Amino acid sequence: MYFGYDKLKPIAKLIYGYLGILMIGFLLLCIPLFHELPIAVIDHLFIATSALSTTGLSSVDIGTTYNWGGQLLILLLIQIGGLGYMSIGSFIVLMRRKHLSSENAALVQYDFSLPDDFNIPTFIRDLVIFSLLIETVGAVLLMFIFLNAGEDQAIWNGIFHSISAFCTAGFSLYPNNFESYASNFYLNAVIGALSICGALGFIVFTDLLERIRNRKQQITFTSKIIIRFTSLGIFLGTAILFLGNSFIGDATPEERLLTSFFQSMAAFTTVGFNTYAIDNLVPSSLFLLLLLMVMGASPSGTGGGVKSTTITALYAQMISTLRGDKNVIYMNRIIPAHRVSMAASNFFFYVIIICLGTYLLLSLEQDDTFVILFEAVSALGTVGLSLGLTANLSDLGKLIIIVMMFLGRIGPLSLGTVLFNAAKKEQEIVKEDVAI
Repeated sequence: MYFGYDKLKPIAKLIYGYLGILMIGFLLLCIPLFHELPIAVIDHLFIATSALSTTGLSSVDIGTTYNWGGQLLILLLIQIGGLGYMSIGSFIVLMRRKHLSSENAALVQYDFSLPDDFNIPTFIRDLVIFSLLIETVGAVLLMFIFLNAGEDQAIWNGIFHSISAFCTAGFSLYPNNFESYASNFYLNAVIGALSICGALGFIVFTDLLERIRNRKQQITFTSKIIIRFTSLGIFLGTAILFLGNSFIGDATPEERLLTSFFQSMAAFTTVGFNTYAIDNLVPSSLFLLLLLMVMGASPSGTGGGVKSTTITALYAQMISTLRGDKNVIYMNRIIPAHRVSMAASNFFFYVIIICLGTYLLLSLEQDDTFVILFEAVSALGTVGLSLGLTANLSDLGKLIIIVMMFLGRIGPLSLGTVLFNAAKKEQEIVKEDVAI
């Protein structure tokens, strides 16, 4: 291998792989053949990064800027980013009945943060088949919804938005996203179901499938945490938005409840769609959405954010410390110390990136501090919700958001691992106590 690629660790190989795909997607989007309107090169890079990272922030309206070919390229990047390029490649290898190499298995395991005892080939097959099945069902249902609404390109819109929802990308072909469908129960339900399926993660799906096949007596502790945390997060977000007079304008209680659910779900799963103009929300509701975006989806899923398991581990650490327990205990189970350490490192590194990105944007952009912080959190969490800043960013501002979106896809901790391992050197270790 050239450039010592064969000596790189799996995390580094994964990062280089995504960078390579990003560059290919970016160069293809630059071809005039795929444009309806001319745009700057930096915007092509922005859209390619946003699609591959399944973020959904957009500096241009993709529905009018790109033709069908350009939209298809964006959709392919979303699919690759959502399912992971290694899982797709490995699935093709397995379909040809070839043995999956240990290197490919390790890359898939790193990409989806899988436990060590997971059967990787079975996981890959189930992941791809499940994803295609869910996306197909979603596309058919959305097609009928769009046909009933009188849309001209109902089939393509159904396919595009189904994949965008399941991969929690939040890209829409409509300039106002789904605001026109705010009171459409069926669209809210289908998009919500697709997004939640993607955000729950493939660990949960694999566990449930193994339980249905009677290969397991019960689902794993990780899956129980994910299901409980996701359900609680969306429910609390919906309740607070509904009871907090979040929405301006006249609407029935049923419409307010539906909008509250959709926006809570969109922020928590990091899908980033909206049925209500986000910048019209009251400040307290915007802050709630910010918190939901930080917490984010679950490991091994298509969503971003800090992740549900990280928040749960830190919460358990706090409670166990206050109780004076020697071990970190949650739901009567001991969480391994190395998992707690990883959660703390992940959260701390996430906060560092948010602070650095926000500071740089504040130095470059002339806008409200909270608006810029919201944009930074949305980018690193691969959410896609915006208060209107995206289209008005300077070129340097767009580059900062591009970097944050890419970091959100690979995970800030992954980059930190690569950087600190590269700088690692032998040194004498001395044990000392420190006051906290």
